[in-house]
Amino acid sequence: MSQTKVMNLKKDVAPYEKTDTKSSIRQIFNTIVPLLLLWYAAYASLSVSYWITLPLTLITAGFVIRTFIIFHDCCHQSFFKSRRANDILGTITGVLTLCPYEQWKYSHSVHHATSSNLDKRGTGDMWVLTVEEYAAAPWFRKAAYRIYRNPLVMFGLGPIAVFLIQYRFNRKKAKRKERINTYVTNILIVLLYALMCWLIGWEAFVLVQAPVFFVSGLLGIWLFYVQHQFEDSYFEKEDEWSYVKAAVDGSSYYQLPKVLQWITGNIGYHHVHHLSPRVPNYHLEKAHNSTPPLQKATTITLRTSLQSLRFRLWDEKGKTFVSFKDVKHVLRTPGAASDVLKNRKPGFQGE
Repeated sequence: MSQTKVMNLKKDVAPYEKTDTKSSIRQIFNTIVPLLLLWYAAYASLSVSYWITLPLTLITAGFVIRTFIIFHDCCHQSFFKSRRANDILGTITGVLTLCPYEQWKYSHSVHHATSSNLDKRGTGDMWVLTVEEYAAAPWFRKAAYRIYRNPLVMFGLGPIAVFLIQYRFNRKKAKRKERINTYVTNILIVLLYALMCWLIGWEAFVLVQAPVFFVSGLLGIWLFYVQHQFEDSYFEKEDEWSYVKAAVDGSSYYQLPKVLQWITGNIGYHHVHHLSPRVPNYHLEKAHNSTPPLQKATTITLRTSLQSLRFRLWDEKGKTFVSFKDVKHVLRTPGAASDVLKNRKPGFQGE
């Protein structure tokens, strides 16, 4: 794709950046209302059999993901025309999904502005090292990276580490509004959970909420992981990095079955979203279908997306993700790391 065509893509998608208030309100009713009803149904089923409860919690977790997509759109100010309406709904859905609105909005905006930029890693993204960086790293950093990239850790402990621990604390340089929003979100979560424990008992609450939390958290991390870490993704240093190319080439089109596409709020059209974050989730498919160049984005399916589990390092020379096994011979060679680390600007992940 020529540079001219790449730069024109954002203009082609611009007509779909308009918010449709009726569609937004409709989405609230077909997402949050079913979420609450399904949660209650899961609780009611405890008196019958937990084998009925578990499938219901899985479905409920799907609606938590869909609620998160609403939260996500509010962070981009694309769900409602009113900033205040986005902020209020974003804070409410943030309580339901355990994500502090202002904190997440900040880190996610940084993610969009620096996605696939090798010189600006570390905020709102996942830890990615290049082959050269890993080869030159001390043993303890290599060990930490291997643990972090282990699927059992990333998707097993990840939901607890991110949603229960990381999001409860403010970053060091957070502004007052962001800090207060995190405090308010934490307090509301505690009050909500305390109220539920008082109403139905802590045992019943845990039996329902624990699988809902874990499954939704796992799926949330998986979606974020797989849509940026596919084999022929895009990573460049600052002087060669392009926002549009990072969006189109560094974000995948996750082609999901219609039911899962609906549950995940069309976020599978991630290349469209990164190209233009102001496009509401309910317009992403239309933007994709009406823009032929976007249809050439890397497409992954449920089956092919599983291949991403083996990816560990970014190979700058081959412009592809590789496994530790793929570059074992390089990692075992003394002095295999290039001089790239000496010239790297401060602030990249791992420093």
